[in-house]
Order: sequence, then C-alpha cells, then structure tokens
Amino acid sequence: MLNRAIQSLHHRGPNQQGVHESNNVSLGAVRLKIIDLAGGDQPMHAENGNYTIAFNGEIYNHAELRRELEALGHRFESHCDTEVALRAFVQWDTASFQHLRGMFAAAIWQENENRLVLVRDRLGIKPLYYATHNGHLHFGSELKAIFEHPDIPRQLSHTALGFYLSLNYVPSPFTLVEGIQKLAPGSWLEWRSGTIQTGTYWRNQFSPKDISLDEATANLDQLLSKSIEEHLISDVPLGIWASGGLDSSTILHYAAAVSSRKLETFSISFAGRQFDESRYFRALAKRYNTIHHEFDLSSDLDLTDAIREMAYYSDEPSADAGAVPVWFLSRMTARHVTVALSGEGADEIFGGYQTYLADRYAAIARRFPAPLLRFGLQAANALPVSDEKISLEYKIKRFLAGALLPRDEAHFYWNGTFSAAEQRALGTPQAPKPLQDLCDALPNVPDDVINRYLFVDQHYYLPDDILYKCGRMSMAHSLEVRPPFLDHRIVEFAARLPASFKIKGRTTKHVLRELVRQKLPPEILARPKEGLDIPAHEWLRGPLRPLLLETLGEKSVKQAGLFSPAAIQSLLDRHLSRQANLGYHLWGLLTLHLWMQRWGIQASVGEETNRLVPTFI
Repeated sequence: MLNRAIQSLHHRGPNQQGVHESNNVSLGAVRLKIIDLAGGDQPMHAENGNYTIAFNGEIYNHAELRRELEALGHRFESHCDTEVALRAFVQWDTASFQHLRGMFAAAIWQENENRLVLVRDRLGIKPLYYATHNGHLHFGSELKAIFEHPDIPRQLSHTALGFYLSLNYVPSPFTLVEGIQKLAPGSWLEWRSGTIQTGTYWRNQFSPKDISLDEATANLDQLLSKSIEEHLISDVPLGIWASGGLDSSTILHYAAAVSSRKLETFSISFAGRQFDESRYFRALAKRYNTIHHEFDLSSDLDLTDAIREMAYYSDEPSADAGAVPVWFLSRMTARHVTVALSGEGADEIFGGYQTYLADRYAAIARRFPAPLLRFGLQAANALPVSDEKISLEYKIKRFLAGALLPRDEAHFYWNGTFSAAEQRALGTPQAPKPLQDLCDALPNVPDDVINRYLFVDQHYYLPDDILYKCGRMSMAHSLEVRPPFLDHRIVEFAARLPASFKIKGRTTKHVLRELVRQKLPPEILARPKEGLDIPAHEWLRGPLRPLLLETLGEKSVKQAGLFSPAAIQSLLDRHLSRQANLGYHLWGLLTLHLWMQRWGIQASVGEETNRLVPTFI
C-alpha cells in the first residue's frame, strides 16, 4: 500500500523514492533533485535514526542556517536543504519553522516520543493533505496518495461543493472529499500516540505604517533583489515564465541583473487573438537576451486529452480555466529546465486585480436604490454576448450583480461563478454555506476596503486557487515553480504599506509600478492586465463542445446524481445558443464531473459525518 502511494506521486519526484517503516509509522518520499544531486536521499534520518523527515520544497536560507546549526554543534552529512530543515527541528522543535525561509511541506517522525509533526509553509505554496480514520493518521502531498488506502471513503463533501461552485476553488481546511482536510498555510499538526494537536507559527499582520513612497520603493528594491537572487539557487537548469506583464517582467529584470548565466524564458501565445501577449514577451526576451521558448495555444489543438489528464493530476478539480494554459506552459518548460520562476502572488499582496477596484466602486453604487441597480442589471442582461475572454458586457453584468450583494459576498462573487440562487437552481442537495463565514473566520481583518480583501485573498484565493493551479499543473510535468514575490519578508512588508500605495485612483500595484518605472519599457507599465486564461465561452461552443456535451449530457449527470439534469441542460442550451456567456459556469461543472468519474467519488446526499469549521488556530 505504501509503495502504491509512492508511485501515485512519482510525477512529483521522479529522481528518487524511499521509505521508512517502524512499529508505529510508515513514511514514503519522492524526490525531484534540485539541490545536492548526489546527496539528500529521502526519507532522511538524524540522531541515530531517532528523527526522520520526508520533505517537499526548497529552503532558500539553508546555507546560513547550516552555519548557525554547525556553530551549535550539529554535523552534516550532505549539502541538501532537507538536512538543514531536519537538524533545525532537532535543535528548535516546532519553533524551527519560523527559521525556515522558503516553500515546503514536511512530515517529521520522532521515534522515542512516538510523535509525528506535519508542517506547511507560510503562504501555502506546497500542498499537504491529511485524514484521520479508525485511529490512524493518513497524509500526503496529494489526495491520490491518501486514496491508495482502501479504507478511506471517497464521498463528496457537499459543504465543500458549495464553496467550489461559489468560488471556483475549495478553501482550506476543506476538500471536496469528506473527512480529508488541507493543513492550513503557516500551520503545523502534531500526532502523538493517537492524540492530535495543531498550531500556527505565522500569520500575516496588516498594520499600515507611515512611510514615504520613495522609502517604500527603496525597501522593496532590496527585498525583491534578495528574494530573486535566492530563488535562482539551483543545481539543475532553471528558467523564467514570461508573460510580458508587470509581474513576470519584474522577475526577469532582477534575475538578469544577478544571474551569471544566460536566462531561458518560456511563454504562451494566442496567435491572432486580441489578448495575445507575444509582442510584449518577445520584446522583453530580446531586451534581456534570453533563450526564448514559446507555445501557441490555439483552438486548433486537440485539448480533450489534456483536459482528461488534468482530471487526474489536478487532485481536486480546478474550476479556474487558467489551468489549461498553465498545463501547456509547464509541459513545454519541463522539456528544457527543472525549475521556473513565476510572478504569482504580486496581485494578492500589492493589489493587482480589477476586483479591488470593483470593491471600491460597489460601495458607491450601493448608495443608489436597489431597484435601480436591478433595473440596470436587467438592461445589461439584454446586451449581446461576446466571445472575448472577459468582455466588457460580461464585466458590467458581473459588477451589477455583485453590487446587489453584501460587500464580502460580492468580493467572492467577482472572483467566483455561481451565485447562491444559481446553485439552488442546480438542485444541489445542500444550500451553499454563507461566504460571510470565511471572512468571519479570519482574525484582525482590516477595515479599509483594499487591505481587507487583500487579506482575504491571501488566506483563500492565493493558496487554494492560484498556487494550487500552478503547483498541480507544473508538478504533473515534474517541474518546480518558484514565486519570488511570496518571500514572506515581501508579503509582510506589503502588509505594512498604506492602501494608497497599492491602489491609487484606477492604478493597481502602485508601489511596484513606481519601483520599475525606470527599469522596464513604458509599454509594459501602460498595458492592461490580461491574465493567463483561455477564451472559455468560445471554446466550449467550439473545440470543447463534444467533450462538454458528453460529460454534461443527461445520462452522465443522472449517473453522477449530483445536479438536476434539466438545470444542467438549461445552462447548456442558453450558452450554446448564445443567450448568455456561461463558459465559466460550465467549465467548473465539466471539470467537477470529469474528476468524479476519474476517482469514483460518490455524491451521497446523506448527512456528513465530519463537518469542518473554517477556523484559524
């Protein structure tokens, strides 16, 4: 059984696999070799075998921590960062996690105490799932490893389903499988002789300070330079994802400044489309003299096989259609390098999304009588639909519908898909859990609109959608993706900045733009944000239509036993006849059904036995 679990994660670590078994624990590890290729095999032991670690990730300050631990009397047998994490735990126990700077998930066994400790990095870059069943603790980097245990039930969590339909993702600690949880970012879990205890070692604190913009940009310059220099450390080939947008271009600029070798860049193009970014990333590749690679993602591709594969590697379904280009970008990148740097996280820490502007504008819109807003929405719904990725008519309809909701619900709605009313129309067996609960579960949520929703998105949207999507699609191809913006020192620094340094008027990521104003070409600073996504509305009417009709046809929907076939058919009819753009609605339902089919997930409508509460510990 342990060997099957290891094999299920082979894509995450094709270079080395190992096991450790004793009377009370079985640990398996797979390794993608990046630091110390000759040493560092896992699981790794210390103190005559009393401590054993299975580790996934990178510790960027491992060299300085090694020196500190050597001064305290520790002796190392490898040059691997995994051994640094293990010996730090031997020295400082759970307090060691605050010393680690990087992305990681780990399991550490202490034999003489009959004790296991699980830990996850501060921002939730690396995944970690766990379940308790019949007095045992099961855990792994992906659900599929836990599924290898024959006693683990595969029953859909209808509480989590409500979140999935509302948000496009499932927030921690929930998963779509009842009884299996995600370990929250910045947290640890201890199992000692059958008793579980949990704790939090990091939580970002929003406390804006009085600082000038010049001082802020100078500090950010130092932090980014240091972070990117550390993220470039690798004993294997490394590249950079370059979209031609502000965030990835900033990464490329700083990487070029500190790298002693010629950089490789990787991009996705959409030839002939309005949202194609190729002219931007080609210009940057030329400017920084990179070895450039790009893949054109056009509707002529046979996408069906890739989407079916994604149902396996996604672990949980991704209702974020941006997973498709990330899949192809990862596949191309992995043919050339083992590690890639990306710009994930900048939007959530510096305020890069249009939703933050919508939050502000909605506060003004709500001063108008609700009947007037409803009339405006009704008029907007009469506008002809567009095939564009995110068209103006789609934005207008979405904004007005959100403005009619309470402010917290509206913020989730703008990033999500199904409203509560739309979910009820699907015939879901349980009403969706109020999204307000997610905000209520967070301590010290700031009062100002911008920082409030940056705080919310850093806890939910960032780890459970953006990083989840990037991590699953990249590791499916044995590619490690590193996000330098999510160095926790940068995240903490951003939380201390005034809201006006993030959103100024209609300008997003104001402080970041000021920092790179003299570093990047003006057209990069002036261009609108596109985001790596697909034209879901169009493709589901075109090349993906056969897969859509096969997966969400009456027979398949009845077999799944989750939604009303008539309700699903109504969505299909309205979208395919161009009465409405429901591409994102249908994409979420499509990937959900493909995932349930692939993993044999049962849609029981009975009472859930392990109802979770979204708390922070």
